[in-house]
Amino acid sequence: MKKIGVMGSTGSIGTQTLEIARKYRDRLQVVAVAAGSNVKLLEEQIREFRPKFAVMWSEEAAADLRRRVSDLDVEIACGMDGLLRMASLREMDILVTAIVGMIGIQPTIEAIRAHKDIALANKETLVTAGHIIMPLAQENGVSILPVDSEHSAIFQSMQGEKKSRIKKILLTASGGPFRGRERKDLEQMRAEDALRHPNWSMGKKVTIDSSTLVNKGLEVMEARWLFGVGLEDIQVVIHPESILHSAVEYQDGAVMGQLGVPDMKLPIQYALFYPDRYPVPGNRQLDLFEVAKLTFQKPDMETFTGLKLAFEAAKTGGTMPTVFNAANERAVELFLHNKIRFLQIAEVIAAAMEEHKVVSDPNVEQILEAEAAAHESVENNINY
Repeated sequence: MKKIGVMGSTGSIGTQTLEIARKYRDRLQVVAVAAGSNVKLLEEQIREFRPKFAVMWSEEAAADLRRRVSDLDVEIACGMDGLLRMASLREMDILVTAIVGMIGIQPTIEAIRAHKDIALANKETLVTAGHIIMPLAQENGVSILPVDSEHSAIFQSMQGEKKSRIKKILLTASGGPFRGRERKDLEQMRAEDALRHPNWSMGKKVTIDSSTLVNKGLEVMEARWLFGVGLEDIQVVIHPESILHSAVEYQDGAVMGQLGVPDMKLPIQYALFYPDRYPVPGNRQLDLFEVAKLTFQKPDMETFTGLKLAFEAAKTGGTMPTVFNAANERAVELFLHNKIRFLQIAEVIAAAMEEHKVVSDPNVEQILEAEAAAHESVENNINY
Protein backbone atom coordinates (compact mmCIF):
# COMPACT_ATOMS: atom_id res chain seq x y z
CA MET A 1 0.00 0.00 0.00
CA LYS A 2 1.52 3.31 -1.13
CA LYS A 3 0.35 6.39 0.75
CA ILE A 4 -0.03 9.51 -1.37
CA GLY A 5 -0.69 13.21 -0.90
CA VAL A 6 -2.17 15.29 -3.73
CA MET A 7 -1.50 19.02 -3.86
CA GLY A 8 -3.96 20.49 -6.33
CA SER A 9 -6.45 17.66 -5.96
CA THR A 10 -9.35 19.60 -7.52
CA GLY A 11 -7.49 20.47 -10.74
CA SER A 12 -7.08 18.46 -13.92
CA ILE A 13 -4.05 16.42 -12.80
CA GLY A 14 -5.35 16.09 -9.26
CA THR A 15 -8.77 14.72 -10.22
CA GLN A 16 -7.19 12.23 -12.62
CA THR A 17 -4.80 11.14 -9.88
CA LEU A 18 -7.79 10.43 -7.68
CA GLU A 19 -9.43 8.44 -10.50
CA ILE A 20 -6.41 6.16 -10.37
CA ALA A 21 -6.58 5.99 -6.57
CA ARG A 22 -10.26 5.06 -6.88
CA LYS A 23 -9.41 2.20 -9.25
CA TYR A 24 -6.51 0.93 -7.12
CA ARG A 25 -7.78 1.31 -3.57
CA ASP A 26 -5.89 -1.86 -2.65
CA ARG A 27 -2.57 -0.29 -3.70
CA LEU A 28 -3.00 3.47 -3.11
CA GLN A 29 -4.19 5.28 0.00
CA VAL A 30 -4.87 9.04 -0.15
CA VAL A 31 -3.65 10.50 3.14
CA ALA A 32 -3.70 14.22 2.29
CA VAL A 33 -5.26 16.60 -0.25
CA ALA A 34 -4.93 20.31 -0.94
CA ALA A 35 -6.86 22.77 -3.10
CA GLY A 36 -7.00 26.46 -3.86
CA SER A 37 -10.63 27.57 -3.58
CA ASN A 38 -12.97 24.73 -4.64
CA VAL A 39 -14.38 23.88 -1.22
CA LYS A 40 -17.33 21.88 -2.56
CA LEU A 41 -15.21 19.48 -4.62
CA LEU A 42 -12.60 19.07 -1.90
CA GLU A 43 -15.37 18.15 0.54
CA GLU A 44 -16.55 15.47 -1.90
CA GLN A 45 -13.01 14.13 -2.22
CA ILE A 46 -12.55 14.04 1.55
CA ARG A 47 -15.79 12.13 2.01
CA GLU A 48 -14.81 9.59 -0.63
CA PHE A 49 -11.12 9.04 0.15
CA ARG A 50 -11.09 9.87 3.89
CA PRO A 51 -7.65 11.55 4.11
CA LYS A 52 -6.43 12.60 7.54
CA PHE A 53 -5.18 16.01 6.40
CA ALA A 54 -6.49 18.65 3.99
CA VAL A 55 -5.46 22.18 3.02
CA MET A 56 -7.29 25.16 1.54
CA TRP A 57 -5.36 28.23 0.45
CA SER A 58 -7.37 30.84 2.37
CA GLU A 59 -8.45 30.76 6.01
CA GLU A 60 -11.99 31.62 4.92
CA ALA A 61 -12.16 28.58 2.63
CA ALA A 62 -10.57 26.41 5.32
CA ALA A 63 -13.17 27.53 7.87
CA ASP A 64 -15.95 26.71 5.39
CA LEU A 65 -14.46 23.26 4.79
CA ARG A 66 -14.13 22.60 8.53
CA ARG A 67 -17.87 23.25 8.96
CA ARG A 68 -18.72 20.97 6.05
CA VAL A 69 -16.64 17.99 7.25
CA SER A 70 -16.99 18.45 11.01
CA ASP A 71 -18.42 14.93 11.21
CA LEU A 72 -15.21 13.40 9.82
CA ASP A 73 -11.80 12.69 11.35
CA VAL A 74 -9.76 15.08 9.20
CA GLU A 75 -7.53 18.01 10.12
CA ILE A 76 -8.01 21.14 8.00
CA ALA A 77 -5.14 23.62 7.56
CA CYS A 78 -4.64 26.62 5.31
CA GLY A 79 -2.10 28.64 3.35
CA MET A 80 1.60 28.00 2.89
CA ASP A 81 1.93 26.76 6.46
CA GLY A 82 -0.66 24.10 5.70
CA LEU A 83 1.09 23.04 2.49
CA LEU A 84 4.43 22.77 4.30
CA ARG A 85 2.87 20.63 7.04
CA MET A 86 1.27 18.42 4.40
CA ALA A 87 4.57 18.05 2.55
CA SER A 88 6.28 16.53 5.58
CA LEU A 89 3.50 14.24 6.87
CA ARG A 90 5.13 11.20 8.44
CA GLU A 91 2.64 8.71 6.96
CA MET A 92 3.01 9.93 3.35
CA ASP A 93 5.27 8.08 0.86
CA ILE A 94 4.87 10.19 -2.29
CA LEU A 95 3.63 13.72 -2.93
CA VAL A 96 1.87 14.63 -6.18
CA THR A 97 2.64 18.31 -6.77
CA ALA A 98 -0.17 19.34 -9.10
CA ILE A 99 -0.72 22.89 -7.86
CA VAL A 100 -0.13 25.66 -10.40
CA GLY A 101 2.37 28.43 -9.83
CA MET A 102 5.38 29.34 -7.72
CA ILE A 103 3.67 28.26 -4.50
CA GLY A 104 4.72 24.72 -5.42
CA ILE A 105 8.44 25.36 -4.82
CA GLN A 106 8.60 25.55 -1.03
CA PRO A 107 6.33 22.53 -0.34
CA THR A 108 8.38 20.48 -2.81
CA ILE A 109 11.60 21.42 -1.01
CA GLU A 110 9.98 20.57 2.34
CA ALA A 111 8.83 17.17 1.04
CA ILE A 112 12.30 16.35 -0.31
CA ARG A 113 13.87 17.23 3.04
CA ALA A 114 11.33 14.88 4.65
CA HIS A 115 12.48 12.13 2.23
CA LYS A 116 9.21 11.96 0.28
CA ASP A 117 9.31 10.97 -3.39
CA ILE A 118 7.86 13.59 -5.73
CA ALA A 119 5.43 12.96 -8.59
CA LEU A 120 6.14 16.27 -10.28
CA ALA A 121 3.37 18.06 -12.17
CA ASN A 122 4.24 21.63 -11.15
CA LYS A 123 6.34 23.18 -13.93
CA GLU A 124 7.53 26.18 -11.94
CA THR A 125 9.44 23.98 -9.48
CA LEU A 126 12.17 23.01 -11.96
CA VAL A 127 11.83 25.97 -14.33
CA THR A 128 12.72 28.43 -11.59
CA ALA A 129 14.48 26.30 -8.96
CA GLY A 130 15.91 23.28 -10.76
CA HIS A 131 19.40 24.22 -9.55
CA ILE A 132 18.11 23.82 -5.98
CA ILE A 133 15.67 20.93 -6.36
CA MET A 134 17.75 18.32 -8.23
CA PRO A 135 20.88 18.44 -6.00
CA LEU A 136 18.64 18.42 -2.90
CA ALA A 137 16.74 15.35 -4.18
CA GLN A 138 20.02 13.54 -4.84
CA GLU A 139 21.35 14.48 -1.41
CA ASN A 140 18.20 13.08 0.28
CA GLY A 141 17.85 9.98 -1.89
CA VAL A 142 14.50 11.19 -3.26
CA SER A 143 13.08 10.26 -6.67
CA ILE A 144 11.68 13.05 -8.85
CA LEU A 145 9.15 11.23 -11.05
CA PRO A 146 7.82 13.32 -13.97
CA VAL A 147 4.07 13.45 -14.49
CA ASP A 148 4.14 15.64 -17.61
CA SER A 149 3.46 13.36 -20.60
CA GLU A 150 6.57 14.40 -22.55
CA HIS A 151 8.95 14.09 -19.61
CA SER A 152 7.39 10.81 -18.59
CA ALA A 153 7.97 9.53 -22.15
CA ILE A 154 11.63 10.55 -21.95
CA PHE A 155 11.95 8.97 -18.51
CA GLN A 156 10.41 5.73 -19.78
CA SER A 157 12.69 5.78 -22.84
CA MET A 158 15.75 5.99 -20.59
CA GLN A 159 15.04 2.92 -18.50
CA GLY A 160 18.01 0.56 -18.53
CA GLU A 161 20.25 3.15 -20.23
CA LYS A 162 23.07 5.38 -18.97
CA LYS A 163 22.76 9.15 -19.33
CA SER A 164 26.23 9.21 -20.90
CA ARG A 165 24.82 7.32 -23.91
CA ILE A 166 22.27 10.05 -24.74
CA LYS A 167 22.93 12.06 -27.87
CA LYS A 168 19.72 14.07 -28.02
CA ILE A 169 16.31 14.43 -26.40
CA LEU A 170 13.45 14.79 -28.89
CA LEU A 171 10.74 16.77 -27.10
CA THR A 172 7.49 16.57 -29.04
CA ALA A 173 4.75 19.21 -29.25
CA SER A 174 1.34 19.05 -30.89
CA GLY A 175 1.71 22.60 -32.18
CA GLY A 176 -1.54 23.61 -30.50
CA PRO A 177 -4.64 24.99 -32.24
CA PHE A 178 -2.67 27.53 -34.33
CA ARG A 179 -0.09 25.19 -35.85
CA GLY A 180 0.83 26.29 -39.37
CA ARG A 181 -0.62 29.79 -38.96
CA GLU A 182 1.34 32.93 -39.82
CA ARG A 183 1.64 35.97 -37.56
CA LYS A 184 -0.98 37.90 -39.53
CA ASP A 185 -3.42 35.04 -38.87
CA LEU A 186 -2.87 35.33 -35.12
CA GLU A 187 -3.61 39.05 -34.76
CA GLN A 188 -7.31 38.59 -34.05
CA MET A 189 -7.22 35.27 -32.18
CA ARG A 190 -9.15 35.36 -28.93
CA ALA A 191 -9.05 33.21 -25.80
CA GLU A 192 -11.86 30.94 -27.01
CA ASP A 193 -9.85 30.19 -30.16
CA ALA A 194 -6.66 29.40 -28.23
CA LEU A 195 -8.55 27.12 -25.83
CA ARG A 196 -9.60 24.74 -28.63
CA HIS A 197 -6.71 22.30 -28.33
CA PRO A 198 -6.95 19.59 -31.00
CA ASN A 199 -5.71 16.65 -28.88
CA TRP A 200 -5.49 17.28 -25.15
CA SER A 201 -7.96 18.21 -22.45
CA MET A 202 -6.08 20.46 -20.01
CA GLY A 203 -6.57 23.46 -17.76
CA LYS A 204 -6.93 26.91 -19.33
CA LYS A 205 -3.42 28.14 -18.45
CA VAL A 206 -1.65 25.11 -19.94
CA THR A 207 -3.88 25.17 -23.03
CA ILE A 208 -3.02 28.82 -23.75
CA ASP A 209 0.65 28.02 -23.17
CA SER A 210 0.35 25.23 -25.72
CA SER A 211 -1.09 27.65 -28.28
CA THR A 212 1.90 30.03 -27.88
CA LEU A 213 4.47 27.18 -27.59
CA VAL A 214 5.52 28.74 -24.28
CA ASN A 215 4.53 25.45 -22.68
CA LYS A 216 7.14 23.67 -24.76
CA GLY A 217 9.72 26.25 -23.75
CA LEU A 218 8.97 25.57 -20.08
CA GLU A 219 9.30 21.84 -20.76
CA VAL A 220 12.72 22.42 -22.33
CA MET A 221 13.83 24.13 -19.11
CA GLU A 222 12.45 21.26 -17.03
CA ALA A 223 14.08 18.61 -19.21
CA ARG A 224 17.57 20.05 -18.81
CA TRP A 225 17.30 19.62 -15.03
CA LEU A 226 15.38 16.35 -14.95
CA PHE A 227 17.73 14.54 -17.31
CA GLY A 228 20.99 16.43 -16.82
CA VAL A 229 21.49 17.44 -20.45
CA GLY A 230 22.55 20.68 -22.14
CA LEU A 231 20.12 22.94 -24.00
CA GLU A 232 21.91 22.10 -27.24
CA ASP A 233 20.96 18.44 -26.68
CA ILE A 234 17.20 19.14 -26.59
CA GLN A 235 15.32 19.37 -29.89
CA VAL A 236 11.68 20.42 -30.07
CA VAL A 237 9.70 18.50 -32.70
CA ILE A 238 6.17 19.41 -33.79
CA HIS A 239 4.11 16.21 -33.93
CA PRO A 240 0.43 17.03 -34.64
CA GLU A 241 -0.96 13.56 -33.86
CA SER A 242 0.34 13.56 -30.24
CA ILE A 243 1.03 9.83 -30.40
CA LEU A 244 4.81 9.84 -29.89
CA HIS A 245 5.00 11.63 -26.56
CA SER A 246 8.77 12.19 -26.79
CA ALA A 247 11.89 10.18 -27.54
CA VAL A 248 15.60 9.82 -26.81
CA GLU A 249 18.28 9.44 -29.46
CA TYR A 250 21.36 7.51 -28.32
CA GLN A 251 24.96 7.67 -29.45
CA ASP A 252 24.60 4.65 -31.74
CA GLY A 253 21.70 6.27 -33.62
CA ALA A 254 18.93 4.26 -31.94
CA VAL A 255 15.83 6.29 -31.06
CA MET A 256 13.69 5.09 -28.16
CA GLY A 257 10.26 6.64 -27.72
CA GLN A 258 6.99 6.12 -25.88
CA LEU A 259 3.80 6.02 -27.92
CA GLY A 260 0.20 6.08 -26.72
CA VAL A 261 -3.12 7.86 -27.06
CA PRO A 262 -3.26 11.38 -25.54
CA ASP A 263 -4.24 10.58 -21.95
CA MET A 264 -2.63 12.10 -18.87
CA LYS A 265 -3.63 9.19 -16.64
CA LEU A 266 -0.87 7.01 -18.10
CA PRO A 267 2.06 9.25 -17.03
CA ILE A 268 0.37 9.99 -13.69
CA GLN A 269 -0.03 6.29 -12.98
CA TYR A 270 3.50 5.46 -14.13
CA ALA A 271 4.86 7.96 -11.61
CA LEU A 272 2.70 6.57 -8.80
CA PHE A 273 3.55 2.90 -9.43
CA TYR A 274 7.07 3.17 -10.89
CA PRO A 275 8.62 0.81 -11.89
CA ASP A 276 5.46 -1.31 -12.07
CA ARG A 277 2.74 -1.08 -14.74
CA TYR A 278 -0.98 -1.75 -14.37
CA PRO A 279 -4.02 -1.15 -16.63
CA VAL A 280 -4.98 2.53 -16.71
CA PRO A 281 -8.63 3.20 -15.78
CA GLY A 282 -10.67 4.31 -18.81
CA ASN A 283 -7.61 4.42 -21.06
CA ARG A 284 -8.23 3.90 -24.78
CA GLN A 285 -5.65 1.61 -26.34
CA LEU A 286 -3.43 2.80 -29.19
CA ASP A 287 -4.49 1.41 -32.60
CA LEU A 288 -1.70 1.99 -35.12
CA PHE A 289 -3.99 1.10 -38.01
CA GLU A 290 -6.36 3.84 -36.91
CA VAL A 291 -3.50 6.33 -36.55
CA ALA A 292 -2.18 5.32 -40.01
CA LYS A 293 0.68 7.87 -40.09
CA LEU A 294 2.82 10.04 -37.88
CA THR A 295 4.16 13.41 -39.05
CA PHE A 296 6.95 15.62 -37.73
CA GLN A 297 7.84 19.26 -38.40
CA LYS A 298 10.29 21.90 -37.21
CA PRO A 299 8.81 24.52 -34.86
CA ASP A 300 8.25 27.99 -36.30
CA MET A 301 10.03 30.11 -33.70
CA GLU A 302 9.67 33.31 -35.72
CA THR A 303 5.88 33.13 -35.56
CA PHE A 304 5.70 31.56 -32.11
CA THR A 305 8.40 33.65 -30.48
CA GLY A 306 7.55 32.41 -26.98
CA LEU A 307 9.59 29.27 -27.66
CA LYS A 308 12.55 31.32 -28.89
CA LEU A 309 12.39 33.49 -25.76
CA ALA A 310 12.32 30.35 -23.60
CA PHE A 311 15.60 29.12 -25.06
CA GLU A 312 17.11 32.59 -24.48
CA ALA A 313 15.91 32.61 -20.87
CA ALA A 314 17.24 29.10 -20.26
CA LYS A 315 20.61 29.99 -21.79
CA THR A 316 20.88 33.10 -19.60
CA GLY A 317 19.92 31.09 -16.51
CA GLY A 318 19.81 32.42 -12.96
CA THR A 319 16.57 34.31 -12.33
CA MET A 320 15.76 34.79 -16.04
CA PRO A 321 13.66 31.59 -16.35
CA THR A 322 11.64 32.86 -13.37
CA VAL A 323 11.00 36.15 -15.15
CA PHE A 324 10.02 34.32 -18.34
CA ASN A 325 7.58 32.12 -16.44
CA ALA A 326 6.12 34.87 -14.24
CA ALA A 327 5.64 37.35 -17.09
CA ASN A 328 3.93 34.67 -19.14
CA GLU A 329 1.71 33.69 -16.22
CA ARG A 330 0.46 37.26 -15.85
CA ALA A 331 0.15 37.79 -19.61
CA VAL A 332 -1.97 34.64 -20.00
CA GLU A 333 -4.25 35.84 -17.22
CA LEU A 334 -4.70 39.17 -19.02
CA PHE A 335 -5.33 37.40 -22.34
CA LEU A 336 -7.97 35.14 -20.81
CA HIS A 337 -9.75 38.29 -19.60
CA ASN A 338 -9.48 39.90 -23.06
CA LYS A 339 -7.15 42.63 -21.73
CA ILE A 340 -4.38 41.95 -24.27
CA ARG A 341 -4.15 40.35 -27.72
CA PHE A 342 -2.69 36.92 -28.43
CA LEU A 343 0.57 38.18 -29.93
CA GLN A 344 1.07 40.52 -26.98
CA ILE A 345 1.75 37.55 -24.71
CA ALA A 346 5.24 37.07 -26.16
CA GLU A 347 5.79 40.85 -26.33
CA VAL A 348 5.03 41.15 -22.61
CA ILE A 349 7.50 38.35 -21.80
CA ALA A 350 10.23 39.93 -23.95
CA ALA A 351 9.78 43.33 -22.26
CA ALA A 352 10.04 41.82 -18.78
CA MET A 353 13.16 39.86 -19.73
CA GLU A 354 14.79 42.94 -21.22
CA GLU A 355 14.23 44.95 -18.02
CA HIS A 356 15.46 42.25 -15.65
CA LYS A 357 18.83 42.29 -13.93
CA VAL A 358 19.81 38.64 -13.54
CA VAL A 359 20.82 37.02 -10.25
CA SER A 360 23.07 34.14 -11.32
CA ASP A 361 22.53 31.59 -8.51
CA PRO A 362 19.32 32.60 -6.74
CA ASN A 363 17.95 31.20 -3.50
CA VAL A 364 14.19 30.75 -3.01
CA GLU A 365 13.75 34.27 -1.65
CA GLN A 366 15.50 35.78 -4.68
CA ILE A 367 13.40 33.62 -7.01
CA LEU A 368 10.21 34.93 -5.42
CA GLU A 369 11.53 38.50 -5.64
CA ALA A 370 12.21 38.00 -9.36
CA GLU A 371 8.66 36.73 -9.79
CA ALA A 372 7.23 39.82 -8.10
CA ALA A 373 9.44 42.11 -10.20
CA ALA A 374 8.27 40.39 -13.40
CA HIS A 375 4.61 40.83 -12.44
CA GLU A 376 5.28 44.52 -11.73
CA SER A 377 7.03 44.88 -15.09
CA VAL A 378 4.01 43.44 -16.89
CA GLU A 379 1.66 45.87 -15.17
CA ASN A 380 3.93 48.81 -16.01
CA ASN A 381 4.17 47.86 -19.68
CA ILE A 382 0.51 47.15 -20.41
CA ASN A 383 -1.83 49.83 -21.70
CA TYR A 384 -5.31 48.73 -20.64
